[in-house]
Order: sequence, then structure tokens, then C-alpha cells
Amino acid sequence: MVENERLRQEMRRCEAELQELRAKPAGPCLGCEHSQESAQLRDKLSQLQLEMAESKGMLSELNLEVQQKTDRLAEVELRLKDCLAEKAQEEERLSRRLRDSHETIASLRAQSPPVKYVIKTVEVESSKTKQALSESQARNQHLQEQVAMQRQVLKEMEQQLQSSHQLTARLRAQIAMYESELERAHGQMLEEMQSLEEDKNRAIEEAFARAQVEMKAVHENLAGVRTNLLTLQPALRTLTNDYNGLKRQVRGFPLLLQEALRSVKAEIGQAIEEVNSNNQELLRKYRRELQLRKKCHNELVRLKGNIRVIARVRPVTKEDGEGPEATNAVTFDADDDSIIHLLHKGKPVSFELDKVFSPQASQQDVFQEVQALITSCIDGFNVCIFAYGQTGAGKTYTMEGTPENPGINQRALQLLFSEVQEKASDWEYTITVSAAEIYNEVLRDLLGKEPQEKLEIRLCPDGSGQLYVPGLTEFQVQSVDDINKVFEFGHTNRTTEFTNLNEHSSRSHALLIVTVRGMDCSTGLRTTGKLNLVDLAGSERVGKSGAEGSRLREAQHINKSLSALGDVIAALRSRQGHVPFRNSKLTYLLQDSLSGDSKTLMVVQVSPVEKNTSETLYSLKFAERVRSVELGPGLRRAELGSWSSQEHLEWEPACQTPQPSARAHSAPSSGTSSRPGSIRRKLQPSA
Repeated sequence: MVENERLRQEMRRCEAELQELRAKPAGPCLGCEHSQESAQLRDKLSQLQLEMAESKGMLSELNLEVQQKTDRLAEVELRLKDCLAEKAQEEERLSRRLRDSHETIASLRAQSPPVKYVIKTVEVESSKTKQALSESQARNQHLQEQVAMQRQVLKEMEQQLQSSHQLTARLRAQIAMYESELERAHGQMLEEMQSLEEDKNRAIEEAFARAQVEMKAVHENLAGVRTNLLTLQPALRTLTNDYNGLKRQVRGFPLLLQEALRSVKAEIGQAIEEVNSNNQELLRKYRRELQLRKKCHNELVRLKGNIRVIARVRPVTKEDGEGPEATNAVTFDADDDSIIHLLHKGKPVSFELDKVFSPQASQQDVFQEVQALITSCIDGFNVCIFAYGQTGAGKTYTMEGTPENPGINQRALQLLFSEVQEKASDWEYTITVSAAEIYNEVLRDLLGKEPQEKLEIRLCPDGSGQLYVPGLTEFQVQSVDDINKVFEFGHTNRTTEFTNLNEHSSRSHALLIVTVRGMDCSTGLRTTGKLNLVDLAGSERVGKSGAEGSRLREAQHINKSLSALGDVIAALRSRQGHVPFRNSKLTYLLQDSLSGDSKTLMVVQVSPVEKNTSETLYSLKFAERVRSVELGPGLRRAELGSWSSQEHLEWEPACQTPQPSARAHSAPSSGTSSRPGSIRRKLQPSA
């Protein structure tokens, strides 16, 4: 307390000095940096005062805590005294009972010992003797009962004495425990009080030291302020002279600035004219190079052939099993990536295609081979890409892929939208999509209100010879996300089932149609191209796939449609006058892609294991036949004019005018007979 009083007096003295400094009249140092330093020092002093107040608060809290712990110690001592008094009273009561028990035992022992009677049968003649004998016997019986009762009382007293001894021992143990706890609490209290005292002393010393340092700094700063005030007046006169000189110079600055601005504007205008002329020349060169690139690109695709065939071999998986039947029967030519070798029944068979991809090839490697066709679709050509092969050969993986590693479909659509976005400054594009499947020779709309409704293929009434499907639903899309919504919508209606060859075997041919309509804003040239992505159902042997019942009928229809496709390829290869396109809904729908009106690419998927060599041999032979078909150059659909308002498709599920049908693709999923309405609502535009 004495130390605190001394600190308070020191603080009052510092405050008095500060008041004296504040009371002094303000000199010419108003607004200078030294007055700012004085304000900072005042702030520091107020901060120190706040810290001292906080220290006082902490000290009062510590005193309160010490008082509380002292009160708790007094309560513990009172409880201990009460316990000791109760213990003394209990011991006194037990001692009295013990003395009473000892007196009772002594009185019982002082009584005459029991008399053992020997009863003998004696003949007496006196009745008085008999009566006295019976009375003696009764008295003897009574005495024996009293002795038994005294023994029972003695036994109970001994038990009570033993229990009192046990209680006394427990009470002594509790007293010892309370005493040890009291000593420990007392020691802790002393330690805490000592630590609190040390903390208080240390806090007071630190606060006093900081106050001394700050006061010393305040005095030093005040001395410096006085010194600086004496040197500021000459500097102020010098600055006033400099200011007057600069003011005279600024008066002539606007004239110089106007002349400089006129010269700079002239130079900038000349530079802008030169840049504009250079930009016009570069734009003309760019458009000329763009036309040349389109011409070279289309010529390259035409020279490669309208129907190109590439093969992809899937890797050996654990589903192929183990043993001789799971060994690899496919090899590749190290010098030629268009040749594949198959070991069938111990004999090597070689096939030559446009490109062969090994199991190590990535999805990007396959897409680089087919991405040239996507640009042709934007330029107004029909493009068809379809996958062929046995069940479980990897058609769906190549076309659809996975979300982490997408296949041809996703990559093609991403390239399509990126190309459209790059040309957005010169071209206007509208992209629509449709989806259908052929199940058991029945054409169904996967995006319609009634997916089970049968559709028919018709010729366009305009005499163009093109095919279209009346009632086939079309949706306008703006991005790849819209296409993915259409995929999800169509997946729910796609028919897939479990077979011995594939857990999710596609039981139908799925077709996705992407139509791109473009118009050149400068020339009015209109183009119409279609990208047709086809996922054919897998070919399979009925005995090997384990198909029964409805699965057997599905397999028969699938094999029949694929056989019809083989017949069409054979007729085209031999250049017959009649090509049996109408023998199957599949070939009839693919007529536009196989009759010279489209640039077609076939991806044949093969399995490398020994047990599937028969199906692999058939697929590769069919691929060679397809590759040898000559369809002629594709036709570009382009005309001058502008779009009519009827050609802009809105987000309505039904087409307003008959549109030429094309091929489509939809990745396999678990087929269901009904389609939830919530998926369809996702494709409706927001208001």
C-alpha cells in the first residue's frame, strides 16, 4: 500500500507538470512535427495510466481471491471442530455403555454358580416333601433361563463393543485424513498467497519502471521540442521564399502545357492511323489464311477417305479371369501404327486399318485422331462417328468415358463449343440436340414425353432425298452443360441389362444428333452441319452371353441389325445397284452416313484375350470391309440468305418443322421404363 501511495503521488506530480505544459501559450510551433510528438507522448501517458488502472484492478481481484480462500479455510476448520466434538460425544457414549456392560458381567459372575442336581427316584411318603421338591425344580428351571438370558445379553454387549471399536478406528482414520487435507490446503493457500504477493510486487515494479522510462522520454522530447522551435523560424523564412519563386514559375506553366498537349495529340493521332491501317491489313491476311486452312483441312479429310476406320484394343482386366483363355492374343507392329496382328487358333492373322491404338493409348490420343471431323461439322458437313464391337469390348468407355477421363463424346462437344465461341465475332450459331434408340427394331425418342412411343423414318417432302423422323424431340443448347443434361435425360430411358459378358450391357442402338446451324454476319452465308454420335449395341453369341427369354429376343434383334449393316457394307463395297438399307431400322437410319452425304468414322473395339478371338476376328474383318468402301466426297450444306424466325428453335420439346434425321449416341445406364418429370424440368428455360 505504501508503494502504491508513492506511485500515486508520482503520477499526480507528472500530471501537474503536464498541466503546466498545456497551460503555456501556443507559440509558432503549432502544426509542426514536434507538437505531433507531444500528442503522441500524451497518448502514451494516458495508455500508461490505463495500464496502471488495470494493474490496480488485478490487485483488487487478487486480494478478493485471497479473502475468499481465507473464508473457505475458516469454514473447513469449523467443520473439523464439529467433527471432533461429535467424535468425543460418541466416544463418551460408547465408554458409558462399555462400563455398564462390564458391571453387568461382574454382577453375573458374582452370583452363585449353578447347582447341578442329581435327580434320583426316591420313595417318599410325605406330601410336603413332594411339594417342596417340585418347587425347587421350578426355581431351578427359572434360574437356568435367567442364566441363558444373561449370556445372550453378554454376547450382544461384546458385539456392540467390537462395532464401537471399529467405528472408533474409522473415525480416527477420517480425522487423520481431514488433518492431512487441512495441512495440504493450508500449504497450498500459503503458496498461492506467496505467488500472488510476488506477482503483485513484480507488476508494481514493472509499472513503476515503465512510468519512469516514459516520464524520462517525455522530458527529453520536451527539451528537443524547445530546441527545434528555435531552429524552425529560419527554415520557415527559407520555405516562404522558395514558395514565392515557385508561384512565379507556375504562372507560365499553362501555356507550356497547352503546346505540349497539342504536339502529343498530333503524334497519337498519327500513330492510331498507322495502327488502324496495319490492323486492317492483318485482318485481311487472317481471313485469307482462315479460308486456306478450311480448304486444306477439308481436302485432307477427303483424301483420307469418307469412311475411316480406327481400332482400339482394351486392356486385359480381372473380369477376363485367369488361365490360358485370359492370355493376350493381340500384338502390334512397331513400325506401322495401322497394322494389328491376331493369333487365332495358333495362326497369326494381320489386318490393316487407318489407325490402331494399343491398350496404353489414352482418351486424348484417340480424340486427336477424330477431332478434325468436328471442324468439318461446323463448316457445314454431316459427320458420323460410331463405335462397333462385341459386348464388353469398351465401346461405351471410348465414346462416353468417365467424369474424370471423358471420351470422344464429351471432348468432341467441348471442341465444338470452343470453335463456335472463337467465331462468335463473325458468325452466329444455333445448336440443337436429339436422342433416340433402336430397341427390338423399334425406334423410340429418348427425350420425348412418351419414350415408349414408336417412331417411323420418312423421306423429307421437299424432294431433297433426306430422311427425317416425325415427332423426334429437339432441344436448343448453349454449352456443354446443356448437352450433359440431355445425356442424363436420355440415360434414364436407355435399355441396359445384365449378361454373362457385361454387367450393364446395352440392349439397344443409341443415337445422339447435334445440329449446328451457322450464319456469316458479313456475307449472309448459311451453313448446316450435323454431328451424329452412335453407340451400337454389342454383338454377342447367344450361348456365351447366357441370354434367355426377353434377353434372347433382344440379342436376336441386335445380331440381325448388325448383320443387315454387314450386308449394306458388302453391297457398297461391290458397288451393287441396290443397297438394302431398309432391311433394318439401324441401316435405314444410317443411310445418310453411308451413302456419300456424310464424313463417317468407325471405331472398332476389340478384346485382346484368347477366349474372345472369334469375335475379335469377325470385328476386324468387318472393319477392313468398311474401310474399303468408297462413298465419294461429302456435301457441304451452305446457301446465301438469312435465317427466318421459324428456324430458331426454342426450348420446346417438339420440332416445329420436319428435320432430317441423323445418328445419335447416349451412354448406357440402368434402363427404366418410366422417366421422372424432374429431369425434364431441368431442360426447361428459366423465366
